[in-house]
Amino acid sequence: MAPRSTQDCPAAAGHGALLAVCLAALALPLAFSAGAVVVPSLHPGPDDSPLALAWVTNAFMLTFGGLLLAAGALADRLGRRRVFLAGTAGFAAVTACVCMAPGLLWLDIARGLQGVAAAAALAAGTAALADAWQGPGRARAFAVLGTTFGAGLALGPLLAGVLLQWVGWRGVFASSGVLALLACLLGVRLLRESHGNRARLDVAGMLVFSLMLASLTLALLWLGEQGIGDPRVWGALGACAVLAILLVRLQQRHASPLLDLSLFSQRAFVGVQLLPVATCFGYVVLLVVLPLQLLGVYGQGTAMVGLQMLALSAPLLVLPILAARCAQHVGSALLCTVGLLLCAQGLWWLSQHAAAPVPQQWIAPLLLIGAGAALPWGLMDGLSVSVVPVQRAGMAAGLFGTVRVAGEGIALAAVTALLAALIGRHLPAAWPEATASASLYLASGDLEGAQAWLPHVTVAELQQASGQALAQLLRTLSMLTLGCALLLQLLLGRRGLALAEAADSA
Repeated sequence: MAPRSTQDCPAAAGHGALLAVCLAALALPLAFSAGAVVVPSLHPGPDDSPLALAWVTNAFMLTFGGLLLAAGALADRLGRRRVFLAGTAGFAAVTACVCMAPGLLWLDIARGLQGVAAAAALAAGTAALADAWQGPGRARAFAVLGTTFGAGLALGPLLAGVLLQWVGWRGVFASSGVLALLACLLGVRLLRESHGNRARLDVAGMLVFSLMLASLTLALLWLGEQGIGDPRVWGALGACAVLAILLVRLQQRHASPLLDLSLFSQRAFVGVQLLPVATCFGYVVLLVVLPLQLLGVYGQGTAMVGLQMLALSAPLLVLPILAARCAQHVGSALLCTVGLLLCAQGLWWLSQHAAAPVPQQWIAPLLLIGAGAALPWGLMDGLSVSVVPVQRAGMAAGLFGTVRVAGEGIALAAVTALLAALIGRHLPAAWPEATASASLYLASGDLEGAQAWLPHVTVAELQQASGQALAQLLRTLSMLTLGCALLLQLLLGRRGLALAEAADSA
C-alpha cells in the first residue's frame, strides 16, 4: 500500500471528522465537570454514606478511564466510526437513565454505564481523527480538539450553576447527553470508516487491566473513608499488585497485546504519558475539590462559584490553539514545561488565600493555573498519537486517555483522602471516629454532616480547619506539578521530541 501523503486530508473527510469528534469531546468533560458541581445539591438518603455521594463522580471516572484502552483496541479492530457511533449513541441513551434515576444507588450505576459509553466515544473518535489528518494539519486538528475539551471543562461549572437554578440537577446531566446525540448524528453523515491493527483481541489483557485500575481506585476511596488500617484498603492494593504482575506476563506472551510494553522504553512515549498526570494534579482535581469547598463548606452562591471556576478554565478556550502555533517555533517540550511551571506558581499563590477564600483574591491565581495547564493541553493529544504508527493509533489514544481519565479518578480519590486527613489534623480534639467522619464530610463539601458528628464545634471552626487543610493541599499539589515539569523536560527534551516527530513522519 502506498504511503499516505503528509498533507491535510480533503476538507469533507478531515473537517467532518473533526466536527463530529469535537462535539463528543465537548460532551464528555462537561459530564465530568458539571457533574462535580451537582454533587453538593443532591440529597442523599438516611442510609447513604459520603462515599456513595462521591461515587456520582467516581463511578463515571472509574469506568471511563478503566475501559479506554480496551475501547481503543476494539476501535482499531471493529472500525473507529462504528465504535464512535456506538459510544455516542450509548452515552445519550444512558444519560436519559441518569436523569430518571430514582435514587442515589441507581444514579451511581447509571453514571458508571455513562463512563463505559464515554470511553468508546473518546478512544474511537481520537483514533479516527488521527487517521483523517496527517502532517502539520494533525497538530492543528488536535489543538482544536484540546480546546474543545477545555471548553467542556470551562463551561461545565458555569452551565451547572445556571441549570441548577432553573431546571435542577437532571437538566445539568441532560446537557451532555444532547451534545453526544448531536455528535452521533453528525458522525453518521460525516465520519468515514477506518481500521487499525485487526489482529486477535487481547480479551484477557482488557479484563485484567480494567480490574487493576478498579482495585487501585477502590483502595484509595476506602483509604479516604476508613483510613490506612481498613483491611479492604490492603486487600485492594494487594489485588492491584497481583493484577499488575499478571498483566505484564499476559502482554509479554500475547502476539498482539493490548498494551505494547516496548513503547515504555521510548523517552518521548513516557513523557507524553506524564503530561495528563501533571495537568491532573495541577488543574483537573481543582474542578472537583474547589466547588465542593466553596459551595458546601463556605456557602458561596452557585453563580459566584461558577465564575471562579470559569476563571480557572477560561484560558483553555484560547491558549491550546496558540500553543500549537507557537510549538512550531519554540518546541513542544519547552512550552509544556513552561506551562507546568506557571501552574505550580499559581497553585502556591492560591494556597496563600485558601484559609479565607475571597472570590476577588482567587480570580488571578486561578487564571494563572488555568493558563499554565492550557499550554500543554493543546499539544498532548497530538503527541499521544504521534509516537506510534497510525495503525496503532487506537491503542495509543486509548492508553493516553486511560492515563488521563483513570489518572484523574485515582488522583481525585487520593486528593480527597489527603484533604480529609489534613482537615482531621486541624479539627478540635474529639474521639477518633467522630473526627474521621467529620473530616470526610468536610472534604466532600457537607458542612451539616460534619456538624452532626462534632456538635460542639462551631461553623467558623469547621471552616477554618477546612481552609487550612486546603492551603496545605494546594502547596502539595504545587510541589508535585513542579516535579512533573522538571521530569518532563528530561523525558521530552530535544531528543525525545525528535523521536516523536520521526514517528509522526514515518
